[in-house]
Amino acid sequence: PDSQVVIISGQEDINTAVQLLKDGAYDYWVKDDDTKDRIWQTILHIRENSILKSQIDQLKTEVQKKYDFSKSIKGNSPGIKKVFGLLEKAITNNITVSITGETGTGKEVITKAIHYNSDRKKEPFVAINVAAVPAELIESELFGHERGAFTGAQTRRKGKFEEAGKGTIFLDEIGEMDVSMQSKLLRVLQEREVVRIGGN
Repeated sequence: PDSQVVIISGQEDINTAVQLLKDGAYDYWVKDDDTKDRIWQTILHIRENSILKSQIDQLKTEVQKKYDFSKSIKGNSPGIKKVFGLLEKAITNNITVSITGETGTGKEVITKAIHYNSDRKKEPFVAINVAAVPAELIESELFGHERGAFTGAQTRRKGKFEEAGKGTIFLDEIGEMDVSMQSKLLRVLQEREVVRIGGN
């Protein structure tokens, strides 16, 4: 299934070429005097892409190992064992998780441990420090906006929730957020629906 298919043909019909590319062909071209050089260049590109893909897969595996919580979180106390039990629950369920603790106690480590050990591990992990985003920009940053929704909104923009998609979004320092914004956020967490600013 990982084999790449390159088609060289005397057939010049553009619809045929488009259909073959849609069906998964890596490349398609009509025979000419440059065919030999083009084959060589295509093989080099395929090899390069293959190497990059295997490096990405290897890095993903290493990241997952890094966040295997039994390796990234050390301890054997009753408190840590309770945390491990809660992590297991969070990993096996698609639920919203609230993690509390002082600054530097490892809230993001816990979040990544949940993400990289769950079914969402191949989906994006998006982290945002709410306290670092100005209050007037936080809604656009989280939910995105439509073109022309406000002055300066030149283009449509995805928010962090859309970026995360079916993955994980980590909202750090959520207590620093304005109360009215917290109520909008609560609706998103309850309904699992996001409406961009200026959207329907």
